[in-house]
Amino acid sequence: MSKKETKNATQSVVDHTPLFGKTNFLLMLAGAVVIAAGMLLMAGGKSPDPNSFDYKQVYSTTRVTVAPILILLGFVIEVYAIFKK
Repeated sequence: MSKKETKNATQSVVDHTPLFGKTNFLLMLAGAVVIAAGMLLMAGGKSPDPNSFDYKQVYSTTRVTVAPILILLGFVIEVYAIFKK
């Protein structure tokens, strides 16, 4: 081993700091909660009579509009949490 190789080996420093901090993990948790809330809003309640179709229950504004917006918002929060330095 030459002097040059020995010098390079001793100068290499390994950084052991974690990739994500506490703020990142809290934002990831918040994003997961928002996604779960959107999924719960999108999940349907069952009809009392399986032979009848309730148009207002299946195509409600909550299920068709609010829930997908919440899910997308949760994914945006997750992406922000990952890229936040």
